Amino acid sequence: MGKTGAEDMSETARIFLIGPMGTGKTTIGNQLARSLGYSFVDADQEIEARTGASIALIFDVEGEAGFRERERRIIDELTQREAIVLATGGGAVLAADNREHLAARGFVVYLRTGIEALLRRMRFDTTRPLLRTEDPEGTLKRIIEEREPLYTSIADLIVDTGKLSVRQVVRRIAAELP
Repeated sequence: MGKTGAEDMSETARIFLIGPMGTGKTTIGNQLARSLGYSFVDADQEIEARTGASIALIFDVEGEAGFRERERRIIDELTQREAIVLATGGGAVLAADNREHLAARGFVVYLRTGIEALLRRMRFDTTRPLLRTEDPEGTLKRIIEEREPLYTSIADLIVDTGKLSVRQVVRRIAAELP
């Protein structure tokens, strides 16, 4: 798990939250940034703000490939900001460029949550394009199976969020920062 080689001394000024949709990256990121006095940015919200379109609409119009290209450009830009907590989209790790930028430019926290908890959290959420399917549970399982090795390959810290409160997760991350 994690990175090898010399670490950038300024990496604690950049904290990147990764993990599947529904793990609490935005909620936890907001609280963590507030507690550290950092700015908080959600990559998906930034894409929506800049395009004036929802992620679902971008998926509909440009397809997943179009969305991923937008996401790649945003991740490259945002991972260079100082004093930031960045919540990435669940699929950001699919692009090798994103994994490289995240791993090299900051402290990466993988928020991991079990399938049952994720399904419970997202049961009424209609904004997730990849879950608009006949079998959301099967889709979510496939997504996590595909991405789990990518999440763990760049994580400096893995926090299981299923049974912890937001405050407990924030404290755990803050305590583990280098």
